[in-house]
Amino acid sequence: MATELTLETGTLYAFLLVLTRISGAFIFIPLPGIKAGPEMTRAVLALSLTFVLFPAWPKIDGSGVGLGLLIWWLLAEAGIGIGVGLTVAFLMEGFQVGAQIINLQAGYSFATTIDPNSGADSPVLLAIAELSAGLLFFATGLDRKILLALAHSLATQPPGHFAISPSVLNALIKLGSMIFITGLRLILPVLGLLLMVEISVALLARLNSQLHLMMLTFPLKMLLALVLLSWLIAIFPTVFSQVAGPVFDVIRRLLSS
Repeated sequence: MATELTLETGTLYAFLLVLTRISGAFIFIPLPGIKAGPEMTRAVLALSLTFVLFPAWPKIDGSGVGLGLLIWWLLAEAGIGIGVGLTVAFLMEGFQVGAQIINLQAGYSFATTIDPNSGADSPVLLAIAELSAGLLFFATGLDRKILLALAHSLATQPPGHFAISPSVLNALIKLGSMIFITGLRLILPVLGLLLMVEISVALLARLNSQLHLMMLTFPLKMLLALVLLSWLIAIFPTVFSQVAGPVFDVIRRLLSS
């Protein structure tokens, strides 16, 4: 006796909407090493998570869904996913901004290395900051929290019921300023030390113009910055956890508004 496998239109629509939400989030979530790998890896990861969430898929009556309504739903789901990805990217970019600020001041901008994530030439401190932020992303468990939030969002804000309050949008926009705040919190001691070195060297050069201190300034600043960064790296997880709190709060509000 032959059996037929039937797929309801509503189930297909639910699959497309959930896949769009998951894929939108993975566009901007900076997973370490995923950019350097093949694009198929990210597609397979999004498909796998979509199938894992099958019990939470919304029930959609496909008979009353037209093409225009389906496109609007897909755009809305893509917007929700991209909002989640951008929120996480704001957190990760703070470390890179901090490294970029002191790259030139400490003299590390003259040396570049291959960024394992993008495969392009990148300053040494910038590559280290990006890798450190990616490691802290997994070490603090933020990846698990985001996956759980995405899974719960299928019940609190199921696909096809798009509604975001203006307060959530304002909170998401304000997170953009957190990039610079986080960067300054991380490297402010280093900036203060480098400023003191510059002032000291300038005073010595003013007192004795015969001293050629320019050749000694760069090695001194590089050494002092490296020593201080080695000491400050112990507080990076604490700063990351403190900043991740507001980030996850915005994600929770975005997925449950």
